[in-house]
Amino acid sequence: MPALVDTLRAARARRGSLLTDSHTTAFRVLQGDADGVPDVTADQFGGLCVISLYRDFTPQEEAALLDAAVAAWAPTSVYLKRRPREARVLANVAKDTLAPEDVARGAPVESLTALENGLSFLIRPAQGLSVGLYLDMRDTRAWLLGQARGLTVLNLFAYTCAFGVVARAGGAKRALNIDASRRVLEWGEENARLNGQSVDRYDYIAGDVFDWLRRLAKKGESFDLVIADPPSFSNTKEARFSAARDYARLAEAAARVVAPGGRLVACCNHAGLPMKRFEGMVLEGIALAGRQGRVVGSSGPSALDFPAPAGQEPALKVAFVQLR
Repeated sequence: MPALVDTLRAARARRGSLLTDSHTTAFRVLQGDADGVPDVTADQFGGLCVISLYRDFTPQEEAALLDAAVAAWAPTSVYLKRRPREARVLANVAKDTLAPEDVARGAPVESLTALENGLSFLIRPAQGLSVGLYLDMRDTRAWLLGQARGLTVLNLFAYTCAFGVVARAGGAKRALNIDASRRVLEWGEENARLNGQSVDRYDYIAGDVFDWLRRLAKKGESFDLVIADPPSFSNTKEARFSAARDYARLAEAAARVVAPGGRLVACCNHAGLPMKRFEGMVLEGIALAGRQGRVVGSSGPSALDFPAPAGQEPALKVAFVQLR
């Protein structure tokens, strides 16, 4: 175990300025292969640590890892998530096995507030595999904070509405959030209030994203900025979605509600989809909507806490596309 403790300490030390940034208390402290610990990631939210496993670990391996994390990072609490790589495996494993509600080490935490670029977000470590904030989007949210003033923003697959909160903090005229789950949208409303923002229920829509894009287009509504950050795979009552197969269809539907001169922020976290292919799918979808678009920039996770293994692209890809 001493070698593992040293490896974990070195990984944390590589986070550099994030360790002392008073405006950001949420970041990834361990990134698998890139930090020398394959099949393991760890996210830090203040004194809380959330460790994710991407293969089957024995109970002895899990215990050794948890003990090493406590010795290396001295967190107040550690929660454990088990994430089989294949979605079909996830569907066949009990939730309490994948995401135990009980704390793995330290004191139990029902919720806490984490900071990102000075904004507050509610983290619930025992709520499931996702705890409230996807940290790889930090740089994209920082971009939005500086771009949103005076704009209307549509946040698709909103989850806990972090993009919506950031848009309004940046001065957006409106941020409309759509997600299939009412529960996470209510969490998003809590995030808004946490940042001193008023809440209008009409800006938090629970339903199928494709269905609502059709409705908005039929009404003739448009937005200056449309953010599409879908899960790589999802199943709803209405449809199944796979980013590698269906992203062009999503881009087509989203393009129909982008205002002339507006932008589509297309996001994808599917590691098996290369950036060039992803951008091609986005532009294909925009063309199918009868629009012209060009990629004017790209983003991804911060290399400081989401380093990619040598010779590999980061899993997260973000394309900023200007539409005519």
